[in-house]
Amino acid sequence: MKIFSGDERALTAARLKINEEFNKNKHVKEEDAIKAMIKLAEDVERELRTQVIQAREIKPGVFEAKVNEDTVMLDNVPFDEHAVIENSPKSRRSCCQSESKSK
Repeated sequence: MKIFSGDERALTAARLKINEEFNKNKHVKEEDAIKAMIKLAEDVERELRTQVIQAREIKPGVFEAKVNEDTVMLDNVPFDEHAVIENSPKSRRSCCQSESKSK
């Protein structure tokens, strides 16, 4: 309800998915399987709570984002064109997969 507040379409879709998963697994009786499904549900809830934001267009090309206290906020590092490695054979590094194969 908190994550999709005010978005009836998203709330309906979430309710349908939750009910579908419950009905699909309501026959499960093994304690370990039930604990694993509860852990998955908690992980999904945490991911939604911390990673999903709501945004709406308030005028053409301008959006308003709705975040909450649980939303993960990362530093936005501006692009620096001088940080790009030049395209010359000397400056090219092999990819990490190539490096690990040679070890």
